[in-house]
Amino acid sequence: MSKNIINFILTIILAFLCSLFLPWWSVMVAAFATALFIPLKKAAVFFVPFLAILLFWSVYSFILSNGNDYTLAQRIAVLLPLGGNPFILIILTGLVGGLASGISAVFGKQLGLVLSAKS
Repeated sequence: MSKNIINFILTIILAFLCSLFLPWWSVMVAAFATALFIPLKKAAVFFVPFLAILLFWSVYSFILSNGNDYTLAQRIAVLLPLGGNPFILIILTGLVGGLASGISAVFGKQLGLVLSAKS
């Protein structure tokens, strides 16, 4: 398997496990750790964790919202300028998590490069 697929799967698994015990920023820890230990090249450093957490948070929020017939998601979508559409809120949730994890992964990659240059 390629490093991209391994990083993608490991990021989702680690994010799920961390989200059981830690707050929302645990996805950043997962992306940081996978980028530090499984180095990717060029733009894949950002986009692989970005897509992994986008998928994870979107599916997870869809499952949670489906349990209460999207009532809470609709009410929050009314508060935000989303026209009361809960599905746009779910996509927006995934995008926010993806951006946070992608930036964190870039930081993990850079820290890995700094640590390898010193030794």
